[in-house]
Amino acid sequence: MTEVEAKKPQETLQDRLAQVVDLLQRRRLGEDGEYRQDGEQGEIYDESQILAELQRKLDELHPADVAHILEALPLEERLTVWQLVKAERDGDILLEVSDAVRETLIADMDDHELLAAAKEMDADELADLAPELPRDVVHELMESLDAQQRERVRSALSYEEDQVGALMDFEMVTIREDVSLEVVLRYLRRLKELPGHTDKLFVVDYDGVLKGVLPIKRLLVNDPDKQVAEVMASDPVTFHPDEDAYDAAQAFERYDLVSTPVVDKGGKLIGRLTIDEMVDLIREESESEVLNMAGLREEEDIFASVWKSVRNRWAWLAVNLVTAFIASRVIGLFDGSIEKLVALAALMPIVAGIGGNSGNQTITMIVRAMALDQVGTGNTTRLLRKEVGVGLVNGLVWGGVIGAVAWWLYGSWSLGVVMTAAMTLNLLLAALMGVLIPMTLARLGRDPAMGASVMITAMTDSGGFFIFLGLATIFLL
Repeated sequence: MTEVEAKKPQETLQDRLAQVVDLLQRRRLGEDGEYRQDGEQGEIYDESQILAELQRKLDELHPADVAHILEALPLEERLTVWQLVKAERDGDILLEVSDAVRETLIADMDDHELLAAAKEMDADELADLAPELPRDVVHELMESLDAQQRERVRSALSYEEDQVGALMDFEMVTIREDVSLEVVLRYLRRLKELPGHTDKLFVVDYDGVLKGVLPIKRLLVNDPDKQVAEVMASDPVTFHPDEDAYDAAQAFERYDLVSTPVVDKGGKLIGRLTIDEMVDLIREESESEVLNMAGLREEEDIFASVWKSVRNRWAWLAVNLVTAFIASRVIGLFDGSIEKLVALAALMPIVAGIGGNSGNQTITMIVRAMALDQVGTGNTTRLLRKEVGVGLVNGLVWGGVIGAVAWWLYGSWSLGVVMTAAMTLNLLLAALMGVLIPMTLARLGRDPAMGASVMITAMTDSGGFFIFLGLATIFLL
C-alpha cells in the first residue's frame, strides 16, 4: 500500500457533525443507565469519558465548523456542546454563528464569560457583537479598552449595518512613499505577523492621507533599491465609510479584490475592507432575499421555540389568508358556471398554478437584476416588454398544449380554446406583476423581495380564476 493510500480519508463537515451527534446520543443513553460497550475494546463509556471525547473533537475543529455544528443541534444539545468549548475560543465562534443561534449562546453565558470572550476581539469584531450584548457588559468592556480601541469601536458603531464603515477592519500595514522596498521588507520582518488577508500595503503621507497601495507581489519581485513611489499603484479602488456595503461587495467581485482602503472625505486612510467580510455579506444578502420572498421577517433558528417561529411567520401568512379568501370569493362568483360544467373545477387550478410559477420566475430575475444595479429608469419599459413577450410565447405554447389535452379529455374544442386563452392571459398578468411588484416595493423604499412570492401568487390565483371562469361563462355557457 502506498503512503497516499494509507492516509485516512479527509473527514467532511457532515462526518464531524455525525460524530458529535453520536457522542451526544451515547451520553443520553448513559444518563438512562443504558451504557454501550465498544465492540472491539469492550470498554464501557460513562458520561465523563463521552464528554472528554466530545471536547477533544471540538478542540480539533475550526471555529466555523464548531459554529455549523452548534446551528445543527437542538437547544439542549447545543448548550451541552457550547459548555465544552474552551473559553478562549468563545469569541471566534460567536462571530461565526448565525444571529439567531448567537442569541441562545449569549443567553447561556454570564457577564464574566462574555467579557472574557469579547476582550479577545478586534475593534470591528466588537462592533459586530456589541448590539447583542447586555448593556452593562458593553459598558464594562468599553471601559477596559485603550483609547484607540475605544474610538475604533465607537466609530464602527456609528454607522448603519449596511454601510462600509460598519464592516471595515482597522488592522492594516501602512508605509511611506519615500522609502525603498528594502526598508519596507525590513519593517515587515520585525512584525510578529501580518493582519489577515494582507495582499497590499497602504501608502500614506505624514498626515495619514492615502497616496496609493503597494501590492505584496510588486514588493517581492521588484529591485529592493527602488522607492515605494516608483512601484506602488496610485489609483486603487477606495470606499468611503458611508457608502453602501453591498455596492462594495459587488466591486470586490468585479475587480477580484482581496482588500481595499476606506478613506474619509479628506482622503485620510481610516480602515480597510477585506474579502472575508464581503463574502459573509453576500451570503447574508442572499439568505435575506430568500427569506423575504417567502414572507419570513428575519433569520430563524431552526430549533427555536414554537412561539418564536410563529411570530416570525405569522404576518405574511395572515396576508396570504386574506388573498386566499379573495380568490375563493372570485370562484364563488362563478358557482353557477361550475355547476353546469364540472370540468372547469378540474382545470382552473392548472391556470392559476402555471401563472404563479411563471410570476415567481419573473420576480426572481427582476430582484436579482435590481440587486446587481442592472435595472434603471432608462431600461424599465424595454424590460417590461421583454417579460410580456416571454409570457405571451409561453402562454401560447403551453396553453396550446393544455388546451389540446382538455379537448382530448372532455371532447370539447371550445373548452380547449378557452383554456389556451386563459393560460396566455394569466401568464401575461404574471409577467406584468412580476416586474411591477418588486419595482413598486423598491420605489416605496422597501426590500423588492419582501413578500414578493406571496403577492405574485395572490395575483395569479385570483386573476387566473377570474380570467378562466369568466371566459368559460361567456363562451361555453
